[in-house]
Amino acid sequence: MATLRELWEEWLRLDMRPKTRVEIQKLVERGDTEELERRLRPRISFGTAGLRARMQAGFARMNHLVVIQTSQGLAEYLLKNVPDAKDCGIVIGRDGRHDSHLFAEMAAAVFLAKRFRVWYFDKVVHTPMVPFTIDDVGAAAGIMITASHNPGWDNGYKVYGQNGCQINSPEDKSIAAYILDNLEPMENLEPIHNGHSTHDRALLVDASIVFVPKYYARVSDLIFAEPYSLKLPSFVYTAMHGVGLPFIHESLKRIVVCDARSKHMKQSDVVHEIMYIVESQAMPDPDFSTVQYPNPEEEGALDLAKEMATNEGISLIFANDPDADRFAVAERVEGEWHQFTGDQVGVLLGYYMSTFNSHLKGMMMLTSAVSSQMLAKIGEVEGFTVEETLTGFKWLGNRSMELGDKVIYAYEEALGYMLPVIVHDKDGVAAAILFLEACARWQSPWSKLQKLYEKYGYFETRNTYWRCDDHEVVDSVFAKIRQDVSDLSTDRKLERLRDLTCGTDSGTEDNKPILPSDPNTQMITCWLSGNEYDDGIRFTIRASGTEPKVKLYLECQSRSQANARIGASEMLKIINATWFGDKRLVLEKKYDLS
Repeated sequence: MATLRELWEEWLRLDMRPKTRVEIQKLVERGDTEELERRLRPRISFGTAGLRARMQAGFARMNHLVVIQTSQGLAEYLLKNVPDAKDCGIVIGRDGRHDSHLFAEMAAAVFLAKRFRVWYFDKVVHTPMVPFTIDDVGAAAGIMITASHNPGWDNGYKVYGQNGCQINSPEDKSIAAYILDNLEPMENLEPIHNGHSTHDRALLVDASIVFVPKYYARVSDLIFAEPYSLKLPSFVYTAMHGVGLPFIHESLKRIVVCDARSKHMKQSDVVHEIMYIVESQAMPDPDFSTVQYPNPEEEGALDLAKEMATNEGISLIFANDPDADRFAVAERVEGEWHQFTGDQVGVLLGYYMSTFNSHLKGMMMLTSAVSSQMLAKIGEVEGFTVEETLTGFKWLGNRSMELGDKVIYAYEEALGYMLPVIVHDKDGVAAAILFLEACARWQSPWSKLQKLYEKYGYFETRNTYWRCDDHEVVDSVFAKIRQDVSDLSTDRKLERLRDLTCGTDSGTEDNKPILPSDPNTQMITCWLSGNEYDDGIRFTIRASGTEPKVKLYLECQSRSQANARIGASEMLKIINATWFGDKRLVLEKKYDLS
């Protein structure tokens, strides 16, 4: 193993950017070995989420040298594993974070130097534009520079495969190996500037000109309504300091023809009547200056939108996260704001899709293993199949590709919704446009949700998380759970336990899980029996792969809303008291556990 001195000397040898060289030099001069250790090792690992880390100098962080090394390894992987990779090319997009422009330029420079065609988005785009373009041009792969809804000091490098889906195992491990074999930066790399390069002009293609309009056309095809047949409801929109506004606005312009007002008014005037924008959060702001965390799920994230909606007398709020692949909704009902969970929006969209696709034989939808079981219940009654995958759209997207056209929709509870006719990944813009049309038919999505509960049963979720930076504390939580789930002080019977870390499942004949297991990922699911008040509880506890969090997904099912809520709330209190007593585990301020 290299010494710390060898690591910093290697960094200073390789890093040609003054800003990050100085960072390491100052740490060396101060003798700050603790910080040097954090910055230089272990090396940032490339996984199915690509890269994501704090933007700082060092091999363990996100910076331009790491981007160059990663791009060199990815390029070599593609050359060895994808036929005609250079001609197929690579798609590169970016969000509005600090250094996203630099990282995208350096990635493009590497691929141009290796004579790849580069489909390059010179302006910020929402994440789904990258897989959309891969599908359209048949690119060998795609890169999106983004850290999604992480804090402003983070950035990331997200990779899509030739099929337009996020890469999955074992592809990530192969790419990681190629990266380690290509750490020496290429000589005379020429970064592109403002979409231009000294390389052969035929290799660098401005992707925005062709593919953004194509995307809008595809989104407009989602709408089921005839021209002038509906009145779209007004909503307040927040881009959460991200890139979503132009994509929502232009998509709305394309579909507003379904609104009856378009028959007598200019479409731009109709859009103005429908969409109210939270101006202080409308444009990309890499510091996310009005929110603590730029995630619509976080407490307080929608406060400015609620204030504006209340003042304007509008009952709907739509929100995207900063890279606009997620979508959130809130509705004011009888003077009180209700923020929909990802499961609630997911179920509503799935139900809406099912009503217009009931003619499709063998229709299927997908959800993740931590999402609500309600959509599957609706499928049982209405005659379509819902299949579960592991968490994340690397699983949902690839499984959808395997199953083909019969999959019309997929979602996971973390505000992600996939419409395969557009992309095999979550898309917060397409989801928002489809949901807006559904709201025009339902009048109130909250009221529609209550009707679905009355018909199919109440599925009450208590999804939350504990923040913790200490891996030993996190590991101890899962050790306690495995030691004895019966530590839970409850009269419910444990009916089934699935441990996808250890690869066991008491609910199958051979005690092996149907879903893939992974010893490097902590994930345990328990099914508990019902009682005289409800029909049972399922909960999953897993360690996040992209954030320092332990996440809980808990759901109680009952024919009574009150009983479902009581069952879910009581079990959350029991779980917190039993396994999460360590003060280093900081619970999200979402539910009252007193």
